[in-house]
Amino acid sequence: MRLEAAARMDVFRKLWRARKLVLVVLIPLSLLPLPLIHPTSEACCAYVLMVTAVYWVSEAVPLGAAALVPAFLYPLFGVLKSSEVAAEYCKDTTLLLMGVICLAASIEKWNLHKRIALRMVMIAGAKPGMLVLGFMCCTVFLSMWLSNTSTTAMVMPIAEAVLQQLICTGLADCHDDSESGDAPEEDDVKEQNLSDKNQLKLLYHNESNNCTKQELYTLSETGEVNGLGLKSVSKPEFIQPTNGHLPSVSIEIPNVKRVKARRDSQYPTKRDHMICKCLSLSITYAATIGGLITITGTSTNLIFAEQFNTRYPDAKVINFGTWFIFSFPIAIIMLVLTWLWLHFLFLGCNFRETCSLSKKRKTKREMMSERRIHEEYAKLGPISYPEVVTAVFFILMTLLWFTREPGFVPGWTSLFEKKGYRTDATVSVLLGFLLFLIPARRPFSSSSCCRNSEDDSASDPLAPMITWKDFQRLMPWEIVILVGGGYALAAGCKVSGLSVWIGRQLEPMSGLPPWAVTLLACLLVSAVTEFASNPATLTVFLPILSALSETLLINPLHTLIPSTMCVSFGVMLPVGNPPNAIVFSYGHVQIRDMVKAGFGVNLIGVAVVMLAITTWGVPLFNLTEFPAWAESRNVTGVL
Repeated sequence: MRLEAAARMDVFRKLWRARKLVLVVLIPLSLLPLPLIHPTSEACCAYVLMVTAVYWVSEAVPLGAAALVPAFLYPLFGVLKSSEVAAEYCKDTTLLLMGVICLAASIEKWNLHKRIALRMVMIAGAKPGMLVLGFMCCTVFLSMWLSNTSTTAMVMPIAEAVLQQLICTGLADCHDDSESGDAPEEDDVKEQNLSDKNQLKLLYHNESNNCTKQELYTLSETGEVNGLGLKSVSKPEFIQPTNGHLPSVSIEIPNVKRVKARRDSQYPTKRDHMICKCLSLSITYAATIGGLITITGTSTNLIFAEQFNTRYPDAKVINFGTWFIFSFPIAIIMLVLTWLWLHFLFLGCNFRETCSLSKKRKTKREMMSERRIHEEYAKLGPISYPEVVTAVFFILMTLLWFTREPGFVPGWTSLFEKKGYRTDATVSVLLGFLLFLIPARRPFSSSSCCRNSEDDSASDPLAPMITWKDFQRLMPWEIVILVGGGYALAAGCKVSGLSVWIGRQLEPMSGLPPWAVTLLACLLVSAVTEFASNPATLTVFLPILSALSETLLINPLHTLIPSTMCVSFGVMLPVGNPPNAIVFSYGHVQIRDMVKAGFGVNLIGVAVVMLAITTWGVPLFNLTEFPAWAESRNVTGVL
């Protein structure tokens, strides 16, 4: 019996290891009767859609690989020709993304993002509340132009350096009675005679014997540091790093009385831990908020823009300017409410203490944190020529996007005779191309200004601002293919008539008012995106919501824009989106912290988006009427 049970367990273990392969094989086979029993275009397209959706949601295969499924299944089932499918994988938004990535590569290469972030934090100050707000503001600004993942990866190391400085001064504060800014949750530590010298001496050593980043560990009651058992030694001893990253630590404890500390904690006080949690989570939430503001801020915005323009080619309502006008107030309101929510959740309601700009109220640790930020900024030196060029390109790209077709006045495209040929991608690719040509060294200058460059461009006077390697390192090709797969699925649904069929099945919802339909769509999308990737979720839901809007005679923008924004609110779990995973990897927050804080941010986001679409969104997009461009599309689909 034991042998049989062991054999069964071994089989289960093998099946579990091969679960993704089993899913990849079983899903197409189990759904195959659908196109075989009903050999219609709608059934074949539904089969391809379901297989691709399951692959995306389960991540049984990489997202980019799953996006290639329509490329071979549509031609096999006779839904679309191979040439027609291939044309869907490279659209106008692909070129737009490539131009933006060129600018992002230049920003990252020359450390312009770090200068902006540090300057904004210096302005905000080191008070916990203002520090969190400062980091949120700079993260929102950077995330408007860079991807959410890149922004989080850039800002978190800066925040981590500030947090480490905050923690480093925490031990000294615990033994300093003159400090009045400590939280009420801190354990009282009795004043000890200086002659006793009962202090923890943390000794660490790296290969260079010159630690540039201090590693802090505190001794808990169990005698463990970060889960590592430590022994007290009578003499200082240095141990080589064991894994190349974290050094082994030995602690000299001369006559130390046990300090009352919280068990299993690497933070001096509970308040320090709360500050670390608040700042870490604020960065991932701010990156999500910033990505909502611009069309290029996140991939889901690009997916919506391209699918909308493809499905409704006569609708000239979605461009950089109209999207910004609608989403910028949303981002500002969400930023303030999210900051208040995180402050209440982790720092309490004492805003006077945590947000005061008075120098008299600053504690020792806050002054040390400000000093650390100023030191990091000083390391950047004076602003360099490549940073100036990058900033000029950044401002120029933004202005050209805004003024292309602002709507209330003629844009610069009206200067050309032929209309409709120039888009935001034209500006993006043009300026991105120029970055490969403009030298990174100031003309007629003998001194080198390429101190931030990681390559040997300083030796070449004509080295460009960015190289192809810089571009290739940041270019998210998987997202490009994923977006292309979404376009292919949308094209198949349109040609086969599946979207019309789905719309007819949703006719029982015709009795609901438009705001109720939009609210249901937002709640459904924001729930699904917690467990599935944002681009995949939106790609699946956009055709369905478009068909629903046409069937109920609702302006499609009334449901599509809120759903596009709510699909970014997957902030409750580390797997919700890459920024969450990056922040979670730093170890300051636990899953229950993310769930508790993310749930509130989710509700805030849905509420603000609903407020926007029912107030200033109505006159901006004329949402009270069923537009002619959607009506013509609906009539064509029915015929």
